[in-house]
Amino acid sequence: MAIYIVRHGETAGNAEGVVQFPETPLNDRGLAQAHAVGARLANVGIRHILASDYARAHVTAQAIHRACGAPLEIDEGLRERNFGDLRGQPRSEVGEKMHADDFEPPNGESWPVFHNRVAQAWERATQAARSQEGHLALVTHGLVCYSLVLNQLRLPAGTEPSPGFGNTAVTIVEGEPPWTVSLLNCCEHLDASIEARGVVL
Repeated sequence: MAIYIVRHGETAGNAEGVVQFPETPLNDRGLAQAHAVGARLANVGIRHILASDYARAHVTAQAIHRACGAPLEIDEGLRERNFGDLRGQPRSEVGEKMHADDFEPPNGESWPVFHNRVAQAWERATQAARSQEGHLALVTHGLVCYSLVLNQLRLPAGTEPSPGFGNTAVTIVEGEPPWTVSLLNCCEHLDASIEARGVVL
């Protein structure tokens, strides 16, 4: 049994460096990326898909659903961190404060609140994975991926958690607790001129 954690495809907000709203859709490149990751996962044995309800993740998950035929279920706990009133602002204007440990966005989520939400979503995901034969796909957002590798997953010695996950990057997690990452942030399904390859661990 494995869990395939997938970040959503690219949006205009990603390309332009803007803090995004829930309804931000995939751009044309993101749609192509979603199709590519769907093709990559079509025959690996995925039997269930859990996804954030935010448009960019949901559409990415739908591409995987069409490719492999596994049922798709929404889990709101897989949403990106809520940056509240910062949504719509250029990241260059917000600055690094948005990722500071003690920063709580106005009308948004602090890191502790966000990490707790992700932990609860991960518990539901692992329960779903255990209840079925085959593999589970989890389609979510960059900071959710980061929260998982930071708090829930075991990385090989010498590997440091990083918030940088590529669009439609695949991370594969295997085993029972402690859940172990065997492939991290891999975009090999994308053309090499578009995305760098991930790291096999």
